[in-house]
Amino acid sequence: MTEITGRAALRAGATAVVNESYSFACMRCGHGWEQSYEIEHHTGADGHEFVLYVADGRIVPSPLSRPACRHCDGHVVRIMRPGRVASARNAAHRERRVPPAGPVDAVWEPDDAPPPAAGRHHWHLSDLLHPFRRAG
Repeated sequence: MTEITGRAALRAGATAVVNESYSFACMRCGHGWEQSYEIEHHTGADGHEFVLYVADGRIVPSPLSRPACRHCDGHVVRIMRPGRVASARNAAHRERRVPPAGPVDAVWEPDDAPPPAAGRHHWHLSDLLHPFRRAG
């Protein structure tokens, strides 16, 4: 999200300030975070324009140049639009409608058990493996 603000208190020499926010995800350790930046536009003494990225009141390197993970210092970081990390966290905490997979209760029946009721076939592992048996 980009937003141009007309702040009264610009850093010395700043002609405009643009607010941008990004979501980041480290592809090495999976850590995710979000950060907002004030991007100050300046004109140097030589007439060339440059920008300063300010996060939490401190001048920081551009997050687009070579972002580093705050958790593991890895440099394989995905940059996304703002709100992606928060929405992923919210989705993870939402109640699940489908129960998670888990162990299935299986009834053990000895080989000499009576046959199942008419109309129903009770499968045994040997029935499932029958097509794979070798003839001979």
